[in-house]
Amino acid sequence: MINPQVIKKIQKMQEDLKKAQAEIHASTFYGQAGGSIVKVAVKGTKEVLSIQIKKEEVDINDLEMIQDLIVVALNDAFKKVDREMEETLGTLSQGMKLPGSF
Repeated sequence: MINPQVIKKIQKMQEDLKKAQAEIHASTFYGQAGGSIVKVAVKGTKEVLSIQIKKEEVDINDLEMIQDLIVVALNDAFKKVDREMEETLGTLSQGMKLPGSF
């Protein structure tokens, strides 16, 4: 038989995790590349909100470089989303020993 206190703790943890996840999804994360030549903003859901390119600092004819900078900036922002998710959700679930877990 499972202890009612354990069930309450699990339900509270689930609520806290959902709330934290919703807050992260609603947040905006920023990435950049090339010394901030390219800046991007993404939601916590990894939806791209904006891409800014300092056109005076890039060679418009070098599309490969521009594309590479955009990819690097997006990956930078996505890593920040992942890190926040891991840190926040990991902290909330830390210390909660579930039956059958190590």
